[in-house]
Amino acid sequence: MVSTLGVAVVGFGWMGRVHTQAYVRLPHHFPQLPLRPELVAVADEVPGRAEEAAAQYGFATAVQDWREIAADPRVRAVSIAAPNFLHREIGVAMAEAGKHIWIEKPVGLTAEDARAVAGAVAKAGVQGTVGFNYRGAPAVATARELIASGEIGTVTHVRIRLFSDYAAHPEGALTWRYERERGGSGVLGDLASHGVDLARFLLGEIESLAADTAVFIPERARPTGATAGHTRATGGEPGPVENEDYVGCLLRFASGARGVLEASRVSVGEQNSYGFEVHGTKGALFWDFRRMGELGVSRGTAYQDQPVSTLYVGPGHGEYGAFQPGSANGMGYDDLKVIEAYHFLRSVAEGTAHGPTLEDAVRSAAALDAMSRSAERRSWVDLA
Repeated sequence: MVSTLGVAVVGFGWMGRVHTQAYVRLPHHFPQLPLRPELVAVADEVPGRAEEAAAQYGFATAVQDWREIAADPRVRAVSIAAPNFLHREIGVAMAEAGKHIWIEKPVGLTAEDARAVAGAVAKAGVQGTVGFNYRGAPAVATARELIASGEIGTVTHVRIRLFSDYAAHPEGALTWRYERERGGSGVLGDLASHGVDLARFLLGEIESLAADTAVFIPERARPTGATAGHTRATGGEPGPVENEDYVGCLLRFASGARGVLEASRVSVGEQNSYGFEVHGTKGALFWDFRRMGELGVSRGTAYQDQPVSTLYVGPGHGEYGAFQPGSANGMGYDDLKVIEAYHFLRSVAEGTAHGPTLEDAVRSAAALDAMSRSAERRSWVDLA
């Protein structure tokens, strides 16, 4: 028997739109789910934006104040896609109102914020999932299985990169993303949070780390109006960039493996260059988000001069079969959010967590805080 679940979206920038589209597509890709999302309400503080979303997607109600959604008994689950500095307040309030939450990473500005949301979710007995979407890629899920099965031997080291150019233009507007009070730790929270989650998803817990950070574009112009995404601004009052453009980090895992994680938002010539290289005593794995359906695999007994083959993911790899009937048919970013939506609603239906949890967000945030401390102290930092 299929029942409906009233859902709401808070924050209707690009990410709020992606969440909404994932809800709409969910029954088509995962018809076996016993819950069907019903778009009840959308909230955005920018005048007219929520009304536009309601008209386009069919939300029953459009409001500016997210608190109206917290008080709405029709809403049982909420997507939180508002800016980082609002994550804690909104996440705690929604959980305390008895609503399940799907919240975007990094879940606040600090590990303390993430712990507050996780604690509220646990206390309320609701389900919570986090927007670590890259672990949902079928090739990444397959890589994890190959590592766990010992196909590449004992993992010795990993390199994870998250390079982008969305902030590379010097005319990029000085939005909340570049302010410490509202945007937190810059590229650490924005991109390195994904890197930490991938590292933990593939290799297990991080024991200690050493990081270095930098700001390469120290000043930007303030926007003169409402912004969405990565808007350019010229002629506005200049202001300082308060958080990081770049982070490079050495990792030591509890397993004994070593790692390198790099993230940059100002990498000219790099567009969503996200991926990893995992090396083991008998083989290696290679993945590039821009070729999401391919996994480079080296395994065997040759060791030296051992070739690398390309595995094209297909049905049987992760959730690929919900989207395409045969191997090597392309998937995209929005498909990963549909997978997240599936894990979220499955968690609600079964009362058991599926996909990335608030505890994963806490662990990621703790690593980001440790990176900031390490860069400041110029030393290794242990993770408790």
